[in-house]
Amino acid sequence: MKKLPLLLVSLVMCSKLIAADLSVGQAAPDIQAKLLDSNEVFQLVKQRGKVVIVNFWATWCAPCKAEMPALQSYLQQHRGDGLEVLAISMDDPKDEPMVKKMAQQFSFQVALKADANFKGLGRIWRMPTTFVIDKEGVLRKNGHVGDAEISAAELESLVTPLLAK
Repeated sequence: MKKLPLLLVSLVMCSKLIAADLSVGQAAPDIQAKLLDSNEVFQLVKQRGKVVIVNFWATWCAPCKAEMPALQSYLQQHRGDGLEVLAISMDDPKDEPMVKKMAQQFSFQVALKADANFKGLGRIWRMPTTFVIDKEGVLRKNGHVGDAEISAAELESLVTPLLAK
């Protein structure tokens, strides 16, 4: 029985070490993802001049489903200001039909984890997890730190000033 608490402490420490490699204010690691229903590839490095929200979600995640309308609304209000949203589904490839069905409700870009390279962000261990990258490619929200969900108020307070710059 003593091994279980030690294992849990080790897992928590390991996840904190992975998250600690990403620091707000440093260059964001590159992210690439083949977009759902297209042959286009999203490349973070090609998004310079735009603020990018990268959201990790899953069809079975209730908090993910709850925050997606807020992301959609915020994108509709600010797309013309240089905002991009990439939602990477952590669902298994066999669940792609469910991902596509849910994605039809939204206008942001969607990709499956199987078709994405985001290893520079570390292990995504909770959902939803959201990262925000400014127009210069600098990480402004580390999804491993703080609340897992991003609220409409946080979008306004964190992202809106980045769009104005």
